[in-house]
Amino acid sequence: MWVGIAVLATNALAGAWGAISWVRGFPSSSFWWMLRGAQIAVAIQVAIGLFLVARGASSPDGLHVAYGISPLVVTLVSEGMRAGAAHRELDDVPDLDALTRSDQMAIARRVAMSEMGVMTVGALLILTLALRAYQTGG
Repeated sequence: MWVGIAVLATNALAGAWGAISWVRGFPSSSFWWMLRGAQIAVAIQVAIGLFLVARGASSPDGLHVAYGISPLVVTLVSEGMRAGAAHRELDDVPDLDALTRSDQMAIARRVAMSEMGVMTVGALLILTLALRAYQTGG
């Protein structure tokens, strides 16, 4: 139960912090620390859940297990999409080293904002899935 609460709380915090930072247009280094903490909580929750299922524990319906595992899938997909977002920002740049320092900083900011946006949506989706897992847990 405590790990489930940690998943809810850490993803709510990371999602809210990321959304506020993204809307304000300021990349936040503390967002990434919160996000990594949320991802660790998800990994621990999935490991405990799989251990319980392997020991024969069951839930009132199969949905709880599906909602419990899906945050890990969302985490992995979000990380892949984050890399894609960074790549898209750099597609139109033929030679990053040839740009002025201010242009390089502007591109770095766009990359950071794109990545933060993708991961914020992922954290909020995980929060939604974790809430659903809580509801189906009985």
